[in-house]
This record gives sequence, C-alpha cells and structure tokens, in this order.
Amino acid sequence: MRKNKLAEGLELSELCLGTMLWGTKTSEGEAHAQIERSLERGVNCIDTAEMYPVNPISADTVGRSEEILGTWLGANRARRGEVVVATKVTGPNGGFIREGRGFDGDIVRQAVEDSLRRLQTDYIDIYQLHWPVRGSYMFRQNWQYDPSGQDREANLAHMRDVLEAVSALRDAGKIRHFGLSNESAWGVMNWLNVAREIGAPQVVSLQNEYSLLCRLADTDLAELCANEGVRILSYSPLATGLLSGKYQGGAIPQGSRRTINQDLGGRVSARVFDAVEAYLAIARRHGLDPVQMALAWQRTRPFVGTVIFGASDMGQLERVLGAGEVELSGEVLEEIDGAHKAHPMPY
Repeated sequence: MRKNKLAEGLELSELCLGTMLWGTKTSEGEAHAQIERSLERGVNCIDTAEMYPVNPISADTVGRSEEILGTWLGANRARRGEVVVATKVTGPNGGFIREGRGFDGDIVRQAVEDSLRRLQTDYIDIYQLHWPVRGSYMFRQNWQYDPSGQDREANLAHMRDVLEAVSALRDAGKIRHFGLSNESAWGVMNWLNVAREIGAPQVVSLQNEYSLLCRLADTDLAELCANEGVRILSYSPLATGLLSGKYQGGAIPQGSRRTINQDLGGRVSARVFDAVEAYLAIARRHGLDPVQMALAWQRTRPFVGTVIFGASDMGQLERVLGAGEVELSGEVLEEIDGAHKAHPMPY
C-alpha cells in the first residue's frame, strides 16, 4: 500500500484503521485481529480517541478503544515502530469526560498522560484536538453555523495556552506531531500562525469528515492544505455506510448503525438516497464495488493524507482493504464529478 509523507519522519498509509467501535460493537479479540490483518496488508496507522467507543457513547465505556489498542501495543512492544498511533483530546461534550469541559493547556497535559497509560506506550505519534472549544460547523452544524459571537483574542490566547502545553509534551518525547479535527480554515491557519510565533509544533494534519456525500473540504480547506503543508485525515469516507448502498429503499439491516441512530447523525435526508444511487450507478456501469470506488476516489484527492475506515467484522475489513488496489479511470472520475454537481450537499 502506498504511503503519504506528512512531515519529516511521518508517513501514513493511504488507508488508516479506525477504532470508534472497539469496546462496544467490536470485541477486544476482534479488534486485535483487525490490527494484525491491516498491518499484513500494508496499513501502518491506527486512529483512536479518549472519547471512543461511540455509537452509542457512554460514560462507562469512554477510553475503552484506547485500552484495547493498548493491550495489543503492550503485548507487541517490539512492533511499536510499525504503527503510527493517532489519538485525540475531547472538546466540550455532554458530560461524558471531565464533566463536559473541553480542553486547555493543563487538561491537554493530563489527557496525554491518561492516553499514554491506556495505550501502554511511551509516545503518541499524532496528538489531535477532537473539535474546537470555540465551536465547529462540523457534525451537520454548517446549516446554522454563526461564528459572529466569537471573541478573537480569547480564541488566540486559548490556542497559545494549548500550544505551549503541546510544545512541552513534544520536548518531553510524549507526542511527536500535532493535529486538529473538525476545524475550519480560519482555525487551522491561526493554529499554524500561533505555533510559528512561539516555536510550537505546527499542524501536520486535519481530521475532518470527507466523502462523496460530504465535500466541505474541497474549497477553502483544499487551498489551505496546498499552501501550508497540511493533509486531511478523512473520516466517515463511506458516510456511515450510506455509500455502500445497504440503506437504499429504507432498509435498516440488523446490527447496522441505523438500528441505533436512524438518521445517522443527521445524514439521512430527503435527497441523500438519490445522491447515493447516482454513485451506485457509476459503480455498476464500470464493474466496481461501490465501497472500494468511494475509498479509491479519496486516494485521488491531493490534500488527503489518509482515509480512516471502520470495520464491524473481518469481511468488511477485507472489502475495505481491497480499495488500496483499485485505480479509477478518468471516465469514472468524470462521472463522479457529474454526480457531485447534480447532487451537491445532500445532508
């Protein structure tokens, strides 16, 4: 599997193993089997978070995904260098972590220590801020997003405080690279500016939702990435399974995410199934697996550093890993562009 260079000493495989179901839907043994198979197929990065598992989230299970990854790392210490481990500190939340508070410099320092303990490792390769304390337009909040009440100077002071902690953690060898998640172009640019001002680690990655159905990154963020050397680590590349086609016709397969969350976090809309059908039709015309087509398309995007996927079982894992060998023709890419123009922003 090909790799993308994000920074000196940091290369990510084009596909990345996600862990947000480990500890609820996916057992520890199944998760370890996923790690082994993914490494065999050339995947070298695993993404997690202190908040995981989610869907559903519970105060009783937060941190469990890190713990499950940690039991594998602890049992395979000689292989630590084979794996790029990325994790995240949680922003303001509904009371699941730290009574719902977000993060500041002191919280980041403690959160890193807690993650290192759960992960059974001495360092984190990419440490990310899960979403901004000031708010975000991600998670389908773009339709009502209004940043006009933000305090610019307070936001910059917050960034400086967090980056001073990140710098100290880097100097102590506890984190190696710094990334963001669910951020805007303004946010990324100012995290970069403050880091340059105080000599802190600069942003190397931005983990945002990106798929054939969610293309918010295609304009301002794409330009920022091109000019500032940031790469997007895309999550929900299959739009929580919509792009597989399994929910077409109102279907809710047993054990699927829609049995827990029927609107898939706001992704189910009056227009989404027509958009999905447009992409399914392209795959049928060209003899492609729609899952592999959706993932392979991401690999053609110049700002994508890796594509984070989740798998409920080994069968799903094998299907996803096959996308690493799929090359899309110019004709397919042109048809995908046409479908996007016909069905923009379906949720």
